Amino acid sequence: QVQVVESGGGLVQPGGSLRLSCAASGGVGSIYIMGWYRQAPGKQRELVATITAGGSITYADPAKGRFTISRDSAKDNRNDTAYLQMNALEPEDTAVYYCKITVWGYDYWGQGTQVTVSS
Repeated sequence: QVQVVESGGGLVQPGGSLRLSCAASGGVGSIYIMGWYRQAPGKQRELVATITAGGSITYADPAKGRFTISRDSAKDNRNDTAYLQMNALEPEDTAVYYCKITVWGYDYWGQGTQVTVSS
């Protein structure tokens, strides 16, 4: 059974940091890509960062230089955890952050975790 569970969101002041976690199980399949996306109120969901099983990383422009994605992988990549370290947070980073995994070409989403940046 595929499972994707995010955690680590919360309220933080501008300039602060948060670390999000995504605990994922691919069931009988290996998890190829793990990615973080976010959706602010009234806006479309957008890419933040992705990491493959091989360690290749992609960042969207708003994340470059401030966010770091990483991944703890099991031997067979069936039970992996992705992290998103977010530094120098800005009010514009306020959104629900979602984790998405790709298993055998199919995408699976978590329920999301709220990040609010406000003084």
